[in-house]
Parts: sequence; C-alpha cells; structure tokens
Amino acid sequence: MTDKNILLKAFSLMCTTKRTAEIYDENRQICRYVHSTSRGHEAIQLAVGMHLKECDYLNLYYRDESILLGLGLQPYELMLQLLTRRDDPFSGGRTYYGHPSLRREGFPKIPHQSSATGMQAIPATGMAHGIQYLESANLLPEGEKPIVVCSLGDGSVTEGEVSEAFQMAVLKQLPIMYLVQDNNWGISAYADEMRAMDAYEFAAGFKGMKRHRLDGADFEECYEKAGEIMNYVRTKRKPVLVHAKVPLLGHHTSGVRKEWYRSPDDLEEHLSRDPLPRLRKKLLSYGVSEAELSKAEKEASELADESFRKAVEAPEPDPSTLTLHEFAPPAVTEEKGERSPEGKDPIIMVDAGLHAMNEILRDHPNAIFYGQDVGRRLGGVFREAATLAQKYGDSRVFNTPIQEAYIVGSTAGMSAVGVKPVVEIQFADYAWAGFNQLVVEISKSCYLTNGKYPVSCVIRIPCGAYGSGGPYHSDCIESSVLPIRGIKVAYPSNAADMKGLLKSAFLDPNPVIMFEHKGLYWSKVAGTDLAKCPEPSSDYVVPFGKARTFLKADKNKIDSGETISVITYGMGVHWAVNAAARFPGQIEVIDLRTLNPLDEEAMFESVKKHGKCVVITEEQKLNSFAESLAGRISGECFTYLDAPVQVVGSVNVPAVPLNTHLEHAMLPNHVKVIDVFKKLLAW
Repeated sequence: MTDKNILLKAFSLMCTTKRTAEIYDENRQICRYVHSTSRGHEAIQLAVGMHLKECDYLNLYYRDESILLGLGLQPYELMLQLLTRRDDPFSGGRTYYGHPSLRREGFPKIPHQSSATGMQAIPATGMAHGIQYLESANLLPEGEKPIVVCSLGDGSVTEGEVSEAFQMAVLKQLPIMYLVQDNNWGISAYADEMRAMDAYEFAAGFKGMKRHRLDGADFEECYEKAGEIMNYVRTKRKPVLVHAKVPLLGHHTSGVRKEWYRSPDDLEEHLSRDPLPRLRKKLLSYGVSEAELSKAEKEASELADESFRKAVEAPEPDPSTLTLHEFAPPAVTEEKGERSPEGKDPIIMVDAGLHAMNEILRDHPNAIFYGQDVGRRLGGVFREAATLAQKYGDSRVFNTPIQEAYIVGSTAGMSAVGVKPVVEIQFADYAWAGFNQLVVEISKSCYLTNGKYPVSCVIRIPCGAYGSGGPYHSDCIESSVLPIRGIKVAYPSNAADMKGLLKSAFLDPNPVIMFEHKGLYWSKVAGTDLAKCPEPSSDYVVPFGKARTFLKADKNKIDSGETISVITYGMGVHWAVNAAARFPGQIEVIDLRTLNPLDEEAMFESVKKHGKCVVITEEQKLNSFAESLAGRISGECFTYLDAPVQVVGSVNVPAVPLNTHLEHAMLPNHVKVIDVFKKLLAW
C-alpha cells in the first residue's frame, strides 16, 4: 500500500483539478483564451510530478496541469497563465495555458514548451544528450543524477520528429523517460484513424528502449510504477517509454468542445474510468473516513474558487514590455583582439573556422560540435572539423544520423542544461527539415519564457554555389531565415571575420546562424583571394551588428558625385571589389557581416554620402532580403538619392542548375556588377 498521506495529497490535488475545470467552464466569457485541462489524466500526471527532483528536467505537453500541481505549483499561478496576466510566472501573459517554463529553487527545470504536439521530444532528448555529456566530463554537481521526463499525447507519437528523438535516445542510451498519455483521441480523430499501433507497440522498433504499460487512471499503480521506472532511468542512465492509458473527461480544448464530436457512449465509457472516484473508493477501503474526504473536497474547491477570484483581479501585462526578451544581452559588444597580427601569412576561410573551433573546444569544456560527417573519420565534408574529434574525443565532436530536425532542435535542450552546442547542417539546401524546430522552439524560447531560457547555440550552414554543385548543394537561404524573429544571423566574407564572428557567436547567449559560403572556404573561385587574411589572435571577436568598410572611395570622387555605395555580404563583397577595379576610387563597399542585427546606421550613412546605391546578393532577386534592404534604403535615404537603388541577384529560377553554363547564366558575377555600375554612374 502506498503511504496514506501521499494518497490523500493526490486526492486533494485531483479535487482541485476537477474544480478548476468546472470554474473554467462556468466562466467561459472570462476564460476566453484557448485552454485545456488534465481531467482524466490526473493520476499518472500527479504520480510523475511527485517523483521528480530539483535536478531533473521536464518537457510537458499542453494537458499537463496536474504534473505542475504535483510539483507544488499553486492553482493561482496556473490561473494567471490561463488569463494571460502580468504575473504569470511562466511567460508574463505571452503564451498558452499549459505551456510552462520555470527556473525556481526547489523545482525541476522546465524550459520553453511549444504548442506543436510532438515537437518537444527533440529538445527534451537534447537535454538528456547534454546531461550525458556533462556527466561524462565530470561537469555536473557531485552526487546529481538528473533525468529528463518528456510528456507526449498519444497522437503526437506519429510525428516524424518523435522518431528522430527516439532514434537518438536509443543510439546514445540517454537518461530520458517518454511519458505517453493515451486517451484514444487526437482532437476529433479517433485512434483507429490515426495509427496502426499504439506508442508501446511502436517503441518496440527502437532497439534498447525499455517499455512499460500502465493504467494511467489508477493513482496507486502509477505512483508505485513511476517511482520504479524513474529510478531505473536515474540509476541505469537509459531511455524508457511509459504508455499510460487514460480517459479524456474534458474537452479537447475550450475551443473544441467534447459534445461537438464525441458520442454519449464514448463519453460514458471514459467517465467510468475517472481516476478521482477510483482513488476515493480506494481511500475509503484503506480506512480513511468519509468526513476526511469531504473536508479535502471542500478545501480544494475553496482554494480553486479563491485562486480564480484573485487571478481575475490580477493586473494585465504592461504593453511597454512587448518587445522585451527577444534576445538576452550579448556577451560581445565591441571588437577586441588583433585582427591582422604582424608576420602572419594569410589563411583560407575554412581554416580560420577550424582554428576558431579548436580554440573554442580547448577553452570551453562545455562546448561540443556535432552534425553529419564532422566526426573523426572525415572531419567534415569541407574539412572544417579535421582533427577535432581526435583532439577532443567522440563525446564532444561526433556524427549524427541524417536528422536535421534533431541537429537543430537538440540545441535548445543542450543549452537548457548548460552545454554550448555548435552544430552543422551540411548544406543550406537541407536546412528546411530543421526549420520546424528553428521557428517553433528555438526562436521563441527567450521571448516566451520572459528571458529565462535563451537558447545559446551556433548553427553553421555552408551555402552558396561553387564548382557546379547543382540543386540541393548550392542554395543561399538567408531571406527565408531573416523574417524569423529571435535568431541572429552572420555571413562572413573573409577569414578574419569568419574567426571573429564564430567566436562571438559561441559567446552569445542567443541562437546564431552562421552562413558560410563554400566558394570562399578555400578561395579557389577566381577573384576571391581577398577572402584570405592573416589569422587573427585567439581572443579576436567581432560584435554583431557592426558592418565593415571593405573598400573605400576617394574623397575627390565623392565630392564630385561620381561614386556608388555598395551594400552586400558574403560572396557579394568579392564581386563588388572585382568590379570596382574598373572604377578606381568610385566604389565604396560596405560588408554587412551580420544580417541580424543589421548595422543600418553604417548602411544609411554610406548611401547618404554617395547618393547612389547597389545592393548585391547571391539569392534570387525577387522577394529577397536584398530587395527589402533596397526598400529600407529608399525610404530612409530618399532625399539623398540621385538614382533608384539597384539590386543585383540571381535569376529568378527555382534552383541552381548543375550544368556549368546554366549556373553561370543564373548567378551574379563581377561582369554583371560592372554593367550595373556603368548604368548607375551614367544616370
């Protein structure tokens, strides 16, 4: 028999959950934001919540309010989130009910929770992966054996990203428990419409995943078994899947009410498995009096009612806080170190990146580097990780499966546990599989947690056309990334900036994408010799949001109105500089270096000085970031312009062709830039 006090505590919390659900339904005009409740799921949720420790990590899904109550959070706190009030402890009124984030003494850590069902599996697995590394490197506090609990609804297990998470969990044998709560419903779709097998059966395909089935509506069984299972994960450091069968007693959400799509027979059958009367009956059989249970019910109801009254009266968020917490404050705010030390021979850009990574791994024990083919056998398809695994070990520099979603999304979990991940997507063309995690999880984490969980990660993405790479190996995609708020973007054009920006990106507490042009890696493309630079000192860093004047114009030419400002980055810098050789002293080239944050001040100052402007990109010109820059320049500098802003970009076709002649016809080059310079100077 489970300790009677634990059973009574669970009973009281179940009564609280029941009454809060009733309050929300009785006050639908006040509770107008979409929400769901845990009615029917309380037993398994409370059991798991009561076993979690302060050192643990928790990823929930939107129906997990009873886990939060089991941890010790108060109904008033959950109601503040329900009503999106200022003092909502999770997001300050920014995110949905049941999407918690918590850093509080005495509680497990709960990073950002997305609303996309199943997506939490990858960040959660990244947490377990990070814990495993920290443990192996003796970087955890002595005696701690943290585990990760990832909660999922049964319908979400069919998501492909859940399979990626399971694959890594068994491949690396990670300390994580996947809790799958199966109520047979996915909004209005029933189980037999959604799956050929349940989660327990599905997990059998992942060799090394221990599995358990539980009656998720029987609290005593759940409490005893959950304790054993979580202890197994804590001691054996291996993954487990728990499949808990539960009834769904409430609505799917307040926006999709149960009477709209469920039959009376179905509702009656689920009600027959309600965990609250089952626990009540068990307590009576264990000698608890009717009076004691009635008292617990009354106190729980009064607590819920009073909490709701207080929450309704709580203040709304201040609109002036709207823009806070897109980013955590940067670590690097000014250029430091030696950019061009004397006596150093120029190095190629890929080596500058390699040396930067070597210094990062050498100086920061919590840094790791992973992606496809970066491990010891190859050291990266561009040799950008050569010798690193040999120096720092396979736990710090390693290959992943072909799982772009995991590569990207796991960084959110790694960051949450204190690991500093640098990852690589092998080609920009394959980044799309990771965009789901980038947009929904990573970009929103700092903002939706009120700054509690910024994701500190670097995502390196080789990009650009080089050597007839053809479709799927040649794309530039910055215009697709830049509308995503909450992501910083760097795009170096030379070895010195490659090293300085990569170092700054690593030190930044926010997510950073580094676009690295393959055609500049080795300076094998004609006209890219200036991408080679003397290697900066090991402490050299470049602040984000600070452009650099790559080429200056002559003052006399400026005064006579014979000059052009070129705004560009990456390969565009080299096309512009090569074209400028035909116009001595007439071209100023501004290398943006970072695209978010953007140095608008330097850009506008240059354009106002010259009165004519060309924006150069390798992307297809139509609807590109370059066109948005041209629009901003036109608006800000209109009275200074002597001609329309010109944009040079690739021809608007769906992909970079493999054939060399077609590729050449599509891409910009210095000859095409020369033609635009001629046109603009003759305006």
